[in-house]
This record gives sequence, structure tokens and C-alpha cells, in this order.
Amino acid sequence: MNISASGAAEDATQGHAGHAPQGSLAKLSLGAMGIVFGDIGTSPIYAFRETFAGHHQLSPDAMHIYGVLSLIFWSMMIIVTLKYVTIIMRADNKGEGGSLALLALINRETGGKRRWTAGIVILGVFATALFYGDSMITPAISVLSAVEGLTTVNRGFEPFVIPLAVGILVGLFAIQSRGTARVGNLFGPVMITYFTTLAVLGVTHIVAYPSLLLEMLNPGNALAFYIAEPLPAFIAMGSVVLAVTGAEALYADMGHFGRRPIKYAWLTYVMPALLLNYMGQGAMLLSQTPEMAAETVKNPFFFLAPDTLRLPLVILAAVATVIASQAVISGAFSVTQQAIQLGFIPRLRILHTSETAAGQIYIPLINWALLAMVILLVLMFQSSSNLAAAYGIAVTGAMAIDTVLLAVVFFSLWKWPAWKAVPLIALFALIDFAYFGANLLKVPDGGWFPLLVGAIVFTFLTTWAAGRKLMLDRMKEATLPIEVFVKSASSSAARVPGTAVFMT
Repeated sequence: MNISASGAAEDATQGHAGHAPQGSLAKLSLGAMGIVFGDIGTSPIYAFRETFAGHHQLSPDAMHIYGVLSLIFWSMMIIVTLKYVTIIMRADNKGEGGSLALLALINRETGGKRRWTAGIVILGVFATALFYGDSMITPAISVLSAVEGLTTVNRGFEPFVIPLAVGILVGLFAIQSRGTARVGNLFGPVMITYFTTLAVLGVTHIVAYPSLLLEMLNPGNALAFYIAEPLPAFIAMGSVVLAVTGAEALYADMGHFGRRPIKYAWLTYVMPALLLNYMGQGAMLLSQTPEMAAETVKNPFFFLAPDTLRLPLVILAAVATVIASQAVISGAFSVTQQAIQLGFIPRLRILHTSETAAGQIYIPLINWALLAMVILLVLMFQSSSNLAAAYGIAVTGAMAIDTVLLAVVFFSLWKWPAWKAVPLIALFALIDFAYFGANLLKVPDGGWFPLLVGAIVFTFLTTWAAGRKLMLDRMKEATLPIEVFVKSASSSAARVPGTAVFMT
């Protein structure tokens, strides 16, 4: 399979010269807060819960809490901060990110001549297909998990969870045509409030266990968890990875705001708030009796707030999960545009929603197709806990493929020496494939869905690309050779003065 990376990137090290978003760093960071961080930002609502009270339960004791917190911290530092924010986001296709951006850069450098280019193309396309599966599951699990918080306020709300979640999702997809800039400006202040609330809730419980910060930073706690209980620790990774889902969306959404605003917002505000909240959940469980902790761990995020503030927290979380869905929806638009440019998808109607940022787009067909699939998921799985079993495998599969593509970027594009590239690739591969392996255990419980979606989308993308190539080859056979045309035109063509512009 060959692809024509027409419009492929300049070298990755040349930055975002293609269509860099305009505006101050603070303004773009605010917009990024409202668009790209919603996915990873709402993970505290369900990640800790699924690790301890999901399909494979752990007792909320000190060893398990310390081990899980350590896993979350180091996963966030290595996968999100180092791999995506610091390294991969430097590899852009004229400002655009995502697996297809890496693919275009690799194809441009190799010229399609190396033996392994076809294999790299297949991996990149499959990672893109998995991202579409993630784009369907993220809105469903995020909104459901927040609306389910109503049951912590009053059990009588349980029958209204599904209808309310569906209504919120319909409203979210209905406003997409307004554009990511306007949506981001609307959501940005809300997400600042949300992340501030995360941090405050966490700190109120951490004060009782200040040593928990050191316990989280200590990788020995994760190692001790593995040594004491190897199989439960491995299985727990399938839920711990929920804390870093959304990292791949940061890269896919890079074209909307640029690398610097995303990096700035992550390091200064988003990551500290998330870590404080996870520590707060752990501290709250440690402060309770085993009986109380066993009940609290079923929804620890909402129990961080006192009874009087729990309903406002549910409402804020519901709004935040709507924003979380925005991250993958915007990413799906960006990835679709790249797939069209590379010849993997038929031409679709693309609306540009900004006069200054070419990366801010809206694709009606993709928007409504995603909405249909998201509603189907909510009705099929009925609860966020059931959806958690389906969530993760698409994300970890895409992350593992990104690591393979990154290895090619290191050696072919950036010409890194082996001593610098190999340790990083080995570290990323170890973590990514461990998380992917742990999530494979979820296949019978719902993990089959993103794999099925990925297989269908992959088949469509590759079939269209192959058919397009056959058509172009057939057209070339019937085309007059350029040399013959030039010779005939030079003798018979009439020349007129002036300059002409031909649209083609």
C-alpha cells in the first residue's frame, strides 16, 4: 500500500509554520483548557473507582492505595508529560498532530522506498482507526460517570441517569458547528473552576496524610505492589490507565491551539490539580475504617465533597464531562481532515470555524455519525462501569503504535543517536505494551467493541486508499505522456501575451 503524502509536513523540527494558531499564550492556554484537557481531566471521576471497585476489585488498604497512586503518578509523568507533551508533540504535520501526522512525516522522509514503509503505514492507519473507537467511548463513559453521581445525592435519581446522559450528549454534538474557538472560550473558564475544585477537594483530605505525597512519588510502592501480588497488580493496570486516557487526544488536538499553550497549561495547572485529587481520594480512603472505605470506594470522587456540596460537584462534573467529550470530537475532526488529504477517506464537507486558525474545523458527517454511535453505546452498556471494560484498549493500542512510529521518527527524521533514542523507546514500549496487555483481559467484558470499530474503520480506510490508487493507475495508462504532449504543444499551441491562472 502506498500513500501520497501530498501536503506533508516540513521537517518536524521546524515547528508549526503551516498554520500556527494566532493569539496570546494565555488566551490559547485558556482555550486549550476548554478543549483538549477535558478527557484526561475527568479521569479522576472514574479511574480510582474502577481500579478498586471495578470488575477486578482490590481492597482499599495502605499497600494497594500507595501502589496505585505511585502507578498513576509515574504513568502520568512518563506517558503524558515526557512521551506526548515533551517529545511527540514536536512531530507535527504543518501544525497538525495524531498518528496520521507521524505517518505523513515518515512517508515524506523515506519516500516510500524502504521495505518496512508499508508496515508502518498499516500501523499508522490502524492507530487512527482505534482513535475513532476512542472518540465514541469517551463521551459515553465521561457523561455517564458524572450523571451517575446523582445517585450519591439521592438513590431516587437512578431511573433518570440514562435519559439525562443522552440529552446532554445530544446538546453537546448540536453545538459543534459553532467551532472549537467559541466552544473553548465558553468551556475554558468552566474547566479552570473544575480543576481548581479538584485541587481544593484533594488538599482538604491530604492535610490529614501529608506523607502521601512522598508515597506517591516513590516508585518503590508500585514495585512492592507487583512483588506482593503480581497478577492483581497487572490486572489493576487495565484500570490505572484510565488516569492517562486523553494523552493521545492532546496530540490529535494540537492543530487547534498549538504545542506551547497545551504544554504550558498541562505543566502549570492541569497535572498538579489531577495529582492532588488522586492523592485526596487515597487519603480519604486511608482515613476511614475498612467497612466505610469499602462503601466509599464505589464512588470516591463524589464522596470527597461534604453532603451539602455534593450536588454542586455533580453538576460541575457533568459540565466537565461534556467538555471531556469535546477533546476527542475535535480530535476526530482533525484526524478525518488528515485522512482525506492522504487519500484514505472520500472528500467530505469541511467547514472552517475560525478566520485565523486553519486547524479549527467542523465536519458535519463525522459529528452526527459519532453522536449516533455514542448514544448506541450508552443504551448498550447502561453504566460507566460497564463502559470502563470497553475503554482503554483502543487508547493503549494507539499509544503502543505511536511508540513504534516514534522510533522511526527518532532514527529517520531527527537522526538521534542510538544511545539517546533506544532507552526512551524501550521505556515507552515497556509501559505501553504492559498497559495494552492488561487491557486485553477486558475483551470479553466489552473490550471487543473498540477492536470491532477499529477493524471496520481500518478496512474502510485501506479499501478506499487501495481503490483510489487503482483508479489513478488506470487513468495514467490512458493519459498522454508529458514528453509527447510538450513536443506537440510547442509546435501547435498558440501563445498569447500576459499571465494566466488556471484552477486545477
